[in-house]
Amino acid sequence: MQAIVDLAQSNGGLVTTGQVVDAGIPRARISDMVKKGELERVQRGVYCLADTWEDEFLSTQLRFPKGVFSDSTALYLHGFTDRTPFQLTMTFPRSYRATKARESGIKVRTCANDVLELGLTNVKTSYGNQVRAYDLERTLCDIVRGQRVVDVQVVNPAMKQYVRSNEKDIQKLLDYARTLGVEKKIRNYLEVLL
Repeated sequence: MQAIVDLAQSNGGLVTTGQVVDAGIPRARISDMVKKGELERVQRGVYCLADTWEDEFLSTQLRFPKGVFSDSTALYLHGFTDRTPFQLTMTFPRSYRATKARESGIKVRTCANDVLELGLTNVKTSYGNQVRAYDLERTLCDIVRGQRVVDVQVVNPAMKQYVRSNEKDIQKLLDYARTLGVEKKIRNYLEVLL
């Protein structure tokens, strides 16, 4: 059981059934630890140590490792909105069957394989754990592109904050916008704000 604790501690207090099995530990040990109150079930196949606060972003990433946090969820992770996501958004490959993700309440986006890794990065959650998300430039493009009606209460403040940021990379933003087919929309925002 100490091996399971060690696995969890090295992973932000969380451990998956798959990680336990891959380590050669019988999955029945998880049930034993849950019964003793040493582990708590967070989601299907994801457990946390009893004395650990659950990091919803990390547990979701562990359950759906092919997903990438995107749209307003990525914006939140980057600190460019103070709106805590009511529903987490993840982007998956088009070929991925995301039924389980949808059933667990995730807003599912899909994209073509040729742009799936465009802007992919690791971001720290408020608990200090690393999760996969799109970088800020890709996130801004996705928010502008991903909805028929753009939520101006989210996009406008994020774009204003981005333009004032010392870490902005306008050329990268325009390159991504061109690749994702939203260059005109992004240029319209930039012309107003710059």
